[in-house]
Order: sequence, then C-alpha cells, then structure tokens
Amino acid sequence: MSETGGYFPRWRLKTEGRILPDERLPAGPTVVLGFQHVVAMFGSTVLAPMIMGFDPNVSILFSGISTLIFFIAVGGRVPSYLGSSFAFIGPVLVATAAAAGAPNPNIALALGGIIAAGALYALIGVIVMMAGHRWIERLMPPVLTGAIVAAIGLVLAPIAIASASGTGAATPDGSQLSRWVAIATVAAVGLVAVYAPGMTRRLPILLGGAFAYILYLVLANGMGYGTPIDFSGVSAAAWFGLPTFTAPVFSASAITLIAPVVVILVAENLGHIKAIGAMTGRNLDPYLGRAFIGDGISTMFSGFFGGTGMTTYAENMGVMAVTRIFSTLVFLVAAFVAVLLGFSPKFGALIQTIPGPVLGGLSIVVFGLIAATAGRIWVENKVDFAEPRNLITVGVALVLGAGNFKLDVAGFTLDGIGTATIGAIVLYHALGLTKAANKPDQQA
Repeated sequence: MSETGGYFPRWRLKTEGRILPDERLPAGPTVVLGFQHVVAMFGSTVLAPMIMGFDPNVSILFSGISTLIFFIAVGGRVPSYLGSSFAFIGPVLVATAAAAGAPNPNIALALGGIIAAGALYALIGVIVMMAGHRWIERLMPPVLTGAIVAAIGLVLAPIAIASASGTGAATPDGSQLSRWVAIATVAAVGLVAVYAPGMTRRLPILLGGAFAYILYLVLANGMGYGTPIDFSGVSAAAWFGLPTFTAPVFSASAITLIAPVVVILVAENLGHIKAIGAMTGRNLDPYLGRAFIGDGISTMFSGFFGGTGMTTYAENMGVMAVTRIFSTLVFLVAAFVAVLLGFSPKFGALIQTIPGPVLGGLSIVVFGLIAATAGRIWVENKVDFAEPRNLITVGVALVLGAGNFKLDVAGFTLDGIGTATIGAIVLYHALGLTKAANKPDQQA
C-alpha cells in the first residue's frame, strides 16, 4: 500500500531531474520513452525464441502482457520490463531435442516445463511474502549464483558455435560464409556497445544484428555467395492478425529438465530488484515476493499460449540508469506497444528472415555475456576464492556445465544446467556443515 492508501501510486507530475517510480512526465515524453524501452528489449526478446524455435511474435506479444501482469502484481511500484528469458534455452533445446535456430517440432513439451517453472516461481514468491527473502540469500549466496550463471553460458556455447558455423543435416561441416558473417556480427555488436554515441550504445544486439543482416543480404542476395533471404513470407503475411498459439503438453521428463531454471530466475530477479532500489534510493525489498509472483504468473500465462519463459530485463534497467527516469507509467506504454507488435504477422514474418549466421553471431555474444556475468557477481560481492569451499563448488559447477554432464535420476535425465545447479547447491552446503568449514567463509 502507498502512503495515500491506494494499491497503485498517485503519480505526481515532474518535468526535470530524476523521475521516481511514483512520478510521471507529461504524456508526450512518456510515450517516447515507452517506445525506447521497446527498442531496448527487442533484440534479446526476439533472439531467445528464435534460438529455441518458438514464434517470436508470440513472445513479443506476451512480453507486453507479462509486463502488465508484473505492473499489477507490484502495484506499479517497481519499474521493470519483462522479456524472454535466456535461462530456458539450454533446457528447452535438450527437452525437445531441437536444433538451435530451427523450427521446434516439440514446442508443446517445452511449454509444459515452462508452465511448471512459472508455478514454482510463483510459489516461491508466496513463501517470500510470508517468510521474507533472507532465506533465498542464504540458500543461494553470490558464489553459487555466479557458478550457476556461468554454467548456463558454458552449456550454451556449443549451440552458438553450431549456429554460427552453419552446420546442419545438409551441411555437417558448415560454411565459411556463415563463419565470417557470424564474426562480423560479433564485431558489429562490440563496436556498437563500445563506440556508438548516446543511447544507441544501449542497443548493441539490435543495431549490430541489423548491420549483420544487411551484410548477409548484400553477400547472399546481391552477390550470390550464399543462400538468399526469402522475403515471400513477408509479402504474403497480413499486417494485422493473431499470432500462432500453441497448447502445452505436460511431460514429467520435460518438466524435470526445465523447472530447475527457476533457481536462476529467482537470483536474477533478486539482483534486479536490488539494483533498481539502489538507483532510485528506495528500499524495494518489501515488493520482492510480489515481483516473484508477477514474474511466475507471467511465465505460466506465456507458456499456456506458446510463449517463452519471462524475466525482468537488464537491458531496460540500463535505459533507466542512463535516463534517470524510473516512472512505472513508461512501462505501461512499452507494454501496450509490444502487444500491438505481437498482433502483426508481417512483423513476425520479417523477424523469421534473420539468417542463421547472424543468429549464431548474436548467440556467441549473448551466451558469452551470460557466462561473463558470473565474474561480475563474484567481484561485486567480494567472493573469496582462497576459500576451498568456494573454489571447489565453482570448479565442479563449471565443468558439469561446460561438459553438459547428464545424470539419470529416478527415470529422468538432468542435463548440464540441471546437474550444475543442483550439484553446486548441494555441494556448497554439504561442505559448510561443520563449523570449521563455515568459519572462514564470510565473503561468499
């Protein structure tokens, strides 16, 4: 509840300086900033479903709907945009036996697992509302969070390389054109992220991908060096219409593979809430349980119709950090814009024309950033790697993830992400059972 007694804040008009969540700009700037947030989330929100073989239009649509659900869950107090989560990519590809970047014939199986993860996520949110959030920080201290995040990035590395190399059933050795286009994509993303002026520096995936798309178009369609991009589907698609929805199928094996992703979502959302609280100068911890519930319900709702799992987006947090505008009304505008885009089949058909090598190059960057995020988590939290408990836990998790170590448990198969996640949690706490093991571990 707010200081005015209402569930939602009474947004006060403010035209300069830092704009806090319960403040607002005039209508014109609010709409412009909403569009900017759509652009910021677009590259990653589209890339994740394409790698998993989902319909990107459905994911764009439900990113908007999920942002609205989150807005309601937190009472308009926490500025955040929800988009496709990359944490689901590895488990989904394993559970559906699909190739990265290709149409996924078993999407329905993945959806059942995504819904289960969302339900578990929402349940954790309820527990946090009742018992507080400190137990999560004790269960998953930064040393564990970083290890799990790094393992996810390492599990995905072979998928990115296969896509970037253009390997497939018809081309087992790939192609040199694919590899060079992927390298150009990586270079373009890096150049935008480091050297682009102003706000464009916050859009490396979108702008770097656009450059690589044009490069491939010139080389393949213009000069005949590769398979040309086919625009016939774009021409035939209607401007407005319903996206292709898919109903879920619930499989115990798929659920077992995908549901553990909730560990990452909890850690990710926890970090985002803390970061936004620091940027706004407000304690947002009381809304953490409601944020988990909103994210969990959003993931379930998206999964019921064929969308990806959802999570709060760091890309949009970056925009807030640069603009110093945290008004939650801006995210209402962004959500409605995303919903409109989701109802455009022509827009979805255009997305589907993105060449495989471009997706592969973008995947190298994104998956690499996921793994590299672990380093930031460890550094910011001063994790002590001179402590054997930390070192052994991280080392084991990284190898389990990088080697995609699979384990059959009660008839179900855990892939590298699952074994790294569960193994790291169990090993870390097992090594801390005695007082001697716990005593030096003050910085984990």
